[in-house]
Amino acid sequence: MGIYLNPGDDKFCMARKSKIYIDKSGIISYLNSVVNTEQRFVCVSRPRRFGKSMAANMLVAYYARTVDANRSFQGLEITKEENFIEHGNKYDVLQINMQEFLSQSECMDELISLLKKSILWDLIEEYPDYRYFDKINLTRTMADIYLQTKRSFVVVIDEWDCIFREYKDNHEAQRQYLDFLREWLKDKVYIGLAYMTGILPIKKYGTHSALNMFMEFSMTDAGPLAPYVGFIEDEVTALCKQYDMDFDACKRWYNGYHFDEAGFVYSPRSVVQSMLLKKFNTYWNQTETFEALKLYIDMDFKGLKESIVALMAGDRKKINTGTFSNDMTTFHSADDVLTLLIHLGYLGYDFSREEVFIPNQEIQKEYMNAMEAGGWDEVIRAVQHSDQLLQATLEMNEVVVANGLAEAHLATSHLQYNDENALSYTVSLAYYSARQQYKIIREFPTGKGFADLVFIPKQQYQDKPALIIELKWNKDVTAAIQQIKDKQYVKALEGYAGKVLLVGINYDKERRNHECQIEEWKV
Repeated sequence: MGIYLNPGDDKFCMARKSKIYIDKSGIISYLNSVVNTEQRFVCVSRPRRFGKSMAANMLVAYYARTVDANRSFQGLEITKEENFIEHGNKYDVLQINMQEFLSQSECMDELISLLKKSILWDLIEEYPDYRYFDKINLTRTMADIYLQTKRSFVVVIDEWDCIFREYKDNHEAQRQYLDFLREWLKDKVYIGLAYMTGILPIKKYGTHSALNMFMEFSMTDAGPLAPYVGFIEDEVTALCKQYDMDFDACKRWYNGYHFDEAGFVYSPRSVVQSMLLKKFNTYWNQTETFEALKLYIDMDFKGLKESIVALMAGDRKKINTGTFSNDMTTFHSADDVLTLLIHLGYLGYDFSREEVFIPNQEIQKEYMNAMEAGGWDEVIRAVQHSDQLLQATLEMNEVVVANGLAEAHLATSHLQYNDENALSYTVSLAYYSARQQYKIIREFPTGKGFADLVFIPKQQYQDKPALIIELKWNKDVTAAIQQIKDKQYVKALEGYAGKVLLVGINYDKERRNHECQIEEWKV
């Protein structure tokens, strides 16, 4: 057992002994299916706090020939699979954390040299009596060992992309690093499995990647590995029951990442912290500050600020993720910036619809912090006043509501404010805080059309009235109320027995003011 060669299962056993441990060993079944095949190169990218290092430690404990997986994995999902015995503890495993080598190096030459020497030290210590062509040549030494043992290597690389985060503008260092990985791993028969994990997908150069042999699973498309990205809903439900925590509140705070193969996915570290501390809060900023988000949302790309405001208002935006260069400096459009925010965890992504959205309340707070520091004064003011606007609506104070919408309009004034869709952004942002008490649905189907906005009280706020909001652009506000009545939108609230307020909102283009009319529904 060495520092990097077959380092043991101590870290994995430590994770299993933790107060909260969620079994994600099922990922090994997929990896076993690609071991010693053309698909044996796997790159998994996830945001910070999504369990990347824990997964890496688990793979070492399973594949390393110096460990007893029957003991380490007792009771876990993977033990039920037919291939558990076939691949368990059958390989020499090299576990590398690139951040460790980066921290000890002044340049890329030094990093690569230190990494090679460190691995060779362990290899020669383990196999001292073999005949080697060149003991300081890493690839040739691994080939020589494989020739003697006929046992392939499993290479597990954590934080593989830290170079692209630390050497953001040093493209020559990035290219040198990728060339080293290609030389070490690509087309090498001694590689039985190469598993890399980080935040970013693999960097592209021109029309190809230096590491084009890798299958990539990321926050834009996690494929069959989607259930292992974070906590899925059943797992969070069980934790909330075990720790006597409100599941609906947990869902608002940490849910929202979405994959077709797994449904909604929760931020693991935040869920664990909330359970152990018995408090729902933002734990995101314990591992990353909002300045990282501020840097990107303040970039000068056409449509970026409009998109951020719309996302803050609860909207979704269709984007093209295909032009992203997989680094943190090369941006050609607002879509590239938004794609990076997906990989950093600041946006969720719906693959089938190609849409981004702000996933949950915890991340919304990070946007608020970034906007406050970045001078988005109108947006901050609209959000801060949203409590008063909701209260004025519930009190049926039409003048205060109209004035509040006019103020919120300032926050969205850079949008093309010329139709009901743009007006809906203003209204959604103005009622920002209502999300705490209401489920807000845009384009609510009613059987006779779609209500523009419907606010349905959440379970713990059943004393609040439901709101049906109809928007008009340069028309008569009374017509908005009449449309709700004529098309019987209230009947769509089947099963809801509480009070309902009808809210009509119109923007008068000539006078440049908002008008509001509120009525209580009378059966």
